[in-house]
Amino acid sequence: MAEAAAFTGPLTGLRIIEVGGIGPVPVASMMLADLGADVTRIDRPADPNALQQSDPVFRGRKSMVLNLRSSDDLGCARELIADADVLLEGFRPGVMERLGLGPEECRKSNPRLVYGRMTGWGRQGRLAAKGGHDINYIALTGALHAVGPHEGPPVPPLNLFGDYGGGSMMLIMGVLAALFERSNTGAGKVVEAAMVDGAAALMSQVYSALTRGWWQDERQMNMIDGGRPFYGTYRTRDNKFVALGAIEPPFFADLIKGLGLPEVYLEHQHDPNWWPAMRADFTRKFLERDRDEWAEHFEQFDACVTPVLSMNEAFLHPYNSERGLYQRVSGQPTSVCPVTFDGVRPVGATVVPATGEHTPAALRRQSAKA
Repeated sequence: MAEAAAFTGPLTGLRIIEVGGIGPVPVASMMLADLGADVTRIDRPADPNALQQSDPVFRGRKSMVLNLRSSDDLGCARELIADADVLLEGFRPGVMERLGLGPEECRKSNPRLVYGRMTGWGRQGRLAAKGGHDINYIALTGALHAVGPHEGPPVPPLNLFGDYGGGSMMLIMGVLAALFERSNTGAGKVVEAAMVDGAAALMSQVYSALTRGWWQDERQMNMIDGGRPFYGTYRTRDNKFVALGAIEPPFFADLIKGLGLPEVYLEHQHDPNWWPAMRADFTRKFLERDRDEWAEHFEQFDACVTPVLSMNEAFLHPYNSERGLYQRVSGQPTSVCPVTFDGVRPVGATVVPATGEHTPAALRRQSAKA
């Protein structure tokens, strides 16, 4: 697990209010908190999400429980927002407005507020009010269609593409851009990130390849979707897998050498007529050893061959330990801040607060101000 360093992050002093929800907004808040922001999460009373209070994703926040349908608690929330730099929310269009916490209302008392909104379908269009999940958003962008076996159905790539890549990351980008603009203008902005929009943005390079004729609009027929024998996964003797990414000629040459296969393949790497024999030979060879034996063997080659690890294995892998990729939060292994600054990684919280833990202190501060 990662070693702590004396660095709290470049966003130290930035005050964020997160209106409790699930999915992309908590992950965005986690990452902003890891970068040093002071994040207060407002949960609802008896919110089922509060049961996740030991979830490492909820680290690094203050936690309050407020009933936003109560005039007193709503007033407390408004006071907190009036002192904040950023508000983050992820409800369907109209929910925050009905609560009396829409952007127009909040920016009356805090014109510098950057109001960050996360939606699935956006705020306009026929689907704006509809429910959805990652799989639905990426389905409409062509991303889901592109993942999976050629003869089989599309395979959901977890919820990394829509929720987190197209959602959390885009919301963070928009919020930080608005904060930069605010440093010049003094005024906040309403920032909205829609997961369907973000998923489409992540597909930009694939769209470009398609329109240029470099990509076939079918699964497992392209360079990086498993359509080439030298870019994919192979089963090993112990029923585990290795991953190959030997696209460039030097990597492919080391792959052929490491597998002890005929050098004639070097002349025909990109010839589709040779791919069935090549794939059959790769399949046969990788079944001759266990996964970790292949991993050790290929350490002497630069062939882009790596073991396919389970998540539990990833937590313990020597390289990941060397990189400090994981830490323990409330006793559970989880990620660390993924960026460093001058070579130093910000130190995030190592405990998850109890839901509502900071409510009494926050209410006392608000009472004192009154």
